[in-house]
Amino acid sequence: MRWLVRLLGVVVLLLLAWRVAAVGLAEGYPASFWISQTLNGLVLGGVYALIALGYTLVYGILLMINFAHGDVMMIGGFTGFFALQLWIGVGWLDGSALWVVLALVLTVVAGMLGSVLAGITLERVAYRPLRGAPRLVPLISAIGASLFLQYSVLLIFGVTPRAYTRPALIEGGFRAGDVFVPYTGIIIFIVSLVLMLALYLIVQRSKLGRAMRAVAEDKSTAALMGINVDQVIVFTFILGSALAGAGGVLLGFHNTVVKFNSGFIPGLKAFTAAVLGGIGNIPGAMVGALLLGLIEALGPSALGIPTEYKDIIAFSVLVLILIFRPSGLLGEVLSEKKA
Repeated sequence: MRWLVRLLGVVVLLLLAWRVAAVGLAEGYPASFWISQTLNGLVLGGVYALIALGYTLVYGILLMINFAHGDVMMIGGFTGFFALQLWIGVGWLDGSALWVVLALVLTVVAGMLGSVLAGITLERVAYRPLRGAPRLVPLISAIGASLFLQYSVLLIFGVTPRAYTRPALIEGGFRAGDVFVPYTGIIIFIVSLVLMLALYLIVQRSKLGRAMRAVAEDKSTAALMGINVDQVIVFTFILGSALAGAGGVLLGFHNTVVKFNSGFIPGLKAFTAAVLGGIGNIPGAMVGALLLGLIEALGPSALGIPTEYKDIIAFSVLVLILIFRPSGLLGEVLSEKKA
């Protein structure tokens, strides 16, 4: 059966390669087109990575998929929007470049704080009481929490999307030949890499990171060694939610809008990226998210299908990974006591 699955995988790859080659010869896209799509994919992958890291952190410790994580990102996007309106009201976005940069930084920080508050509340109300329950129970609770956050925001703020105002400092972009590079895309990619590197250093080099890895390996033994398990789990939600909040604000500036369900699809895509790279694996989440962003940006053109089908491509990748490589590209990093 294993060899049959591998043979099927080779056949699928050959069919995809044939289709890409046929479309490439028929369409004859210029090199600038592929470069632009690659840059779009890296920007999209950067956002997915910030969300996917939250999935990876929580699953690595609790073996639970937090399906409300995309909506935590949406909360950050709304918090950042209202913070931005405050800075516009006091005139910071019309001042010097220093005031504009300060306003943008504080907007991202506000989005992170809003998501952190939502994440901590979810952990305390929806997940902690179910920690000893069968693994399906907190999963159902996560789905309910996702719907609760979406429709609470819908009832409070309505269905009308809220539009982000881009200051002139980050409006537009620059051209390198025939390739247009938006400033917001550059900011998203750089900030994503910086935050992902900071998270990796925290988990691998700090005392609290060692405690997180110990809790992920064996909660009972970690507690006997003097580690406050509840505190470590809360800190894990804080880290994941802060990254999601930053992603929500950055995506708001890039797409210029945020609405009650704007975190649902990116959340599912980020889950796909986490599975693609290897659930519980922080570098795997980064690699999987960037790769998924590239697949989503390049896939429709390479396969000769409408751009509207990009979601089908992303979720098809999830299905194929679960069939042919369930542990992900870089492998899972989980406790040996995984159920």
